[in-house]
Amino acid sequence: MSLSFLKIFVPQDKKFFVLFDKAALNLSEAGKARAKLVSANTKEERQHMFRGIEKIEHIGDEITHEIFRELSKNFITPFDREDIHRLVSAIDDIVDYIHGSSKRIELYKVNECTTEMIKLSELLQTQTEELRRIIYELKNMDKVRNISESLVLINSIENHADDIFDNAVARLFESETNAIEIIKQKEILSALETATDMCEDAANVIDSIIVKMA
Repeated sequence: MSLSFLKIFVPQDKKFFVLFDKAALNLSEAGKARAKLVSANTKEERQHMFRGIEKIEHIGDEITHEIFRELSKNFITPFDREDIHRLVSAIDDIVDYIHGSSKRIELYKVNECTTEMIKLSELLQTQTEELRRIIYELKNMDKVRNISESLVLINSIENHADDIFDNAVARLFESETNAIEIIKQKEILSALETATDMCEDAANVIDSIIVKMA
């Protein structure tokens, strides 16, 4: 069955796609803010970034709830209802873990991020930006090849993030003697690494949507 034929059955109401785009943009803003946080030089700048990420997380919750309300009201949806629910939930989880990782930095009074935290934040920013781009393209399945390339990149980044996390934890246990410091750093690293996992989950849902539309 061709993509052009399937487009006949995609509802013309753009409400869902508008909400998908809003969720994707908010996601990429979270990724950008998280990357900026690790380079903040002053306490005031860090506080500003903490509050900004917290606001982004609240906006994400509102968008998620709005999409779920639309799912409950509309019989016809652009994709399988289950796929929409899984995708939106994955996006919400990513933003939650980004917020969680920054919250830990604030609560634990971490004044300087490690090299691994910085690298994971940079990788996460790339993943969220790629997700934003391909979610924007879901309304135009003619660009499915470009979407597939981004999905491969997101999955590749997740594998790289796993390696960084594993090596960082190994280094902590080998070189750090302060047990409290180990716990602090490991929890922050774990939240960042989990966020990259959630990006892969979102990418897998999009891949499933593409396969069903092919």
